[in-house]
Amino acid sequence: MDSGLFHDSGAIRRIAREGAVLGGAGYAVLMQVAHPAVARGVHRHSDFARRPLGRLRGTLGYVYAVIFGTREEAGRVSRRVRAAHRHVVGDGYDAGDPELQLWVAATLYHAAVTVYQRAVGPLEPADLDEAYRQYAVLGTSLGLPQELWPATRADFAAYWEAEVAALRVGDEARGIAEQLFRPRQVALRPATALQRFLTAGLLPPKVRAQYGLAWGPVRELALRALFAALRLAWPLLPAALREFPMRRSLRLLRDRSWLRRRRHDGGRRVAVGARG
Repeated sequence: MDSGLFHDSGAIRRIAREGAVLGGAGYAVLMQVAHPAVARGVHRHSDFARRPLGRLRGTLGYVYAVIFGTREEAGRVSRRVRAAHRHVVGDGYDAGDPELQLWVAATLYHAAVTVYQRAVGPLEPADLDEAYRQYAVLGTSLGLPQELWPATRADFAAYWEAEVAALRVGDEARGIAEQLFRPRQVALRPATALQRFLTAGLLPPKVRAQYGLAWGPVRELALRALFAALRLAWPLLPAALREFPMRRSLRLLRDRSWLRRRRHDGGRRVAVGARG
């Protein structure tokens, strides 16, 4: 099996393999839908209320396939997502709009690097530069022109600051947040309560206020203590546990692909090296 788009020691893989970065999942979603056009598309075409875990698995499946999969896996999953996005078009929104693709990819990058540095540990400037360049793939795999990804981290910081200043959280975005943090499935509510806390703490104050999420000095101290404890405990955990979300996602991707190939080949056994 080929090594994919990135070397295993690449900065993007070192960041994305850590399950701790999933603590920024809610933050990324709420930053995405704080953009009114994204919120409208998600509101009209997504199903957070009925399938919150299904939506999360879909997003993680794409991210992990592109970052850790073979080139064939990355291409196949990217084509599938692009095909689905062709139907997400309506009054004031288009999932194929490069500017919206840039914003969504930017939130995924920003969430991953922010949470990694707070929960796992700081990154050297060279690693940050490498990760930044590599994270463009989450947009370019779906059709974002490479030249639209800001050239440097400094350019990205200016882009991010301007975009955040322009965000306006509307009723559709607040409805999505309500669905995300108050799922119908009672068993999910403890996990979503933690995600709500992390998300509120990570959001820029202006955006947090527009979502109506409570915050204050006591919560801020609790968040800092949580991240400090994680930085101490995380390196002590076995790699199998730290990387479980990534490994499970890839296993599901490959198992399904293997089953499809068996059916296509009339049930003949497919070699492990041909899975993909």
